[in-house]
Amino acid sequence: MRNHSLKANLTGYAFISPFIIGFLAFTLIPMFISLYLSFTSYNLFSPPRWVGLDNFEKMFTGDPKYWNSVKVTLYYVFIGVPLRLTFALFVAMILNTGSKMIGTYRTIYYLPSIIGGSVAVSIMWRNIFSEQGIVNGLLMALGAAPVQWFGDPGAALSMLITLSVWQFGSSMLIFLAGLKNISPEMYEAASVDGAHPVRKFFSITLPLLSPIILFNLIMQTISAFMTFVPAYIISKGEGGPMDGTMLYSLYLFRQAFMFNNMGYASAMAWVMLIFIGVLTLILFKTSKMWVFYESEGGR
Repeated sequence: MRNHSLKANLTGYAFISPFIIGFLAFTLIPMFISLYLSFTSYNLFSPPRWVGLDNFEKMFTGDPKYWNSVKVTLYYVFIGVPLRLTFALFVAMILNTGSKMIGTYRTIYYLPSIIGGSVAVSIMWRNIFSEQGIVNGLLMALGAAPVQWFGDPGAALSMLITLSVWQFGSSMLIFLAGLKNISPEMYEAASVDGAHPVRKFFSITLPLLSPIILFNLIMQTISAFMTFVPAYIISKGEGGPMDGTMLYSLYLFRQAFMFNNMGYASAMAWVMLIFIGVLTLILFKTSKMWVFYESEGGR
């Protein structure tokens, strides 16, 4: 009996060993190495030299470009994520109808999320917003002046935010699944009581979707903080114009692989990790005030 149990345990360990080995080799050990490097000066060509908190001191007090990347990233996240979730919920509500083409519509609307973060789409996006692109062509056709999307920092960042909103498919599908779980009888009862569509949305749809809104909010916020490919491709790796698209991850990449400041880049990565962790914790703590859980009696 004991031999049979030991054999069963060994079989289980054998099946999970690829994940454990991969997690240790590619996640946990590199994280500890990164933590050590954050306290060193390391340029890839000579051994790391211990500098204590110098990287963090430089980051917070002696690097204006670092704070610019923080400002640009916060703007990108706090404007882009709400817009993306709002648009995703709007499309999900449209698709939550009895249309016979609903399967086709879902595929079409989800397609941008599959290809939206790729290099090819970022290049396409850059061409669309170029001086001779479709967007400026439409503006001139409407009698408006063309916009210098790659010459104005605000316009360039708006272009990046538009691209992030366009990748709404995954959030939309989750919202759609949540809408399907809301009982039609609740809307029928509200109609009998004379509730209009706006009242139904704020009194039934939003409260019952609030756990899903929290999930999408956390996942999309984390994803937005890690955005790299669109900013790199559209600005050709420079973060321009005038550092207007210098997202945190792009500045970290430039410090690590263009300037060979691996220690400084590691310190930046750990600050970002801690900030995202604190922000996620705040979202969870404040969710008690606005998330509706039926299993907890509506608390």
